[in-house]
Amino acid sequence: MAATCVVRRLALSCQRYGGRPLRQQQQQGRRLASTQQAEVLKHQILAETAVSREHLTPELALHLITPSCSLWTAPPHTSPFPDPFWAFYWPGGQAVSRFILDNPALVRGKTVLDFGCGCGASGLAAKSVGAKQVTFNDIDEVAIEAVQLNASKNNIAIDDVTTSNLVGSSGHPHQVVLAGDLLYDFEFAGEVLTWLQEADRSGSLVLIGDPGRFALETHPLKATLRCLAKYELSRATLLENSGHPQALVWTFT
Repeated sequence: MAATCVVRRLALSCQRYGGRPLRQQQQQGRRLASTQQAEVLKHQILAETAVSREHLTPELALHLITPSCSLWTAPPHTSPFPDPFWAFYWPGGQAVSRFILDNPALVRGKTVLDFGCGCGASGLAAKSVGAKQVTFNDIDEVAIEAVQLNASKNNIAIDDVTTSNLVGSSGHPHQVVLAGDLLYDFEFAGEVLTWLQEADRSGSLVLIGDPGRFALETHPLKATLRCLAKYELSRATLLENSGHPQALVWTFT
């Protein structure tokens, strides 16, 4: 795998929500793409990804950047997407999705928020096992288009999507909140964990997926979490996430 490839850049930067430039974008929020823009984005996604089931949730077919795709080894400047985090199935998201598929009663008949949804796998997993309603949230409008494509591929109906900034928002109307791979940056991890803790205190079941990154492991709020499950990651996933061998699912005590 070339040192200049898109995969390596993403694995090293890990700033989908962390990092000041993207955090500023999140504070402003983004509008959903127009119909014409959406069609262009979908065409680009289909052209640059491959359908894969080589992950912890083979029940779901996902449009991802895999070793068969040109972007796997392409220099970052050749990518049509600024930050295609949605094109990788990060370990925390895989763990949350696997946990939901193995424990469907946790979401069946309930309203669910897939926060920072990326490719949307966790929300799709929830919907596939009987969630009443799922809201997919990501600040990147390209991610939302990827979610739509992944939903269509799996014959799953989409209930609701939003690119709004939810961190710090008051009121937690969802019964279950899913948050995978959002704790990259120490400062922002604190903001996210505080907001998720408020959701927990409001009665939401919060499921957090993380492979053991420094931002979570060293954060004081880690003491408020308990581990629900641990999964060994596939070789393919190790190549995409700087070698974390496991992924864990956490909730608040």
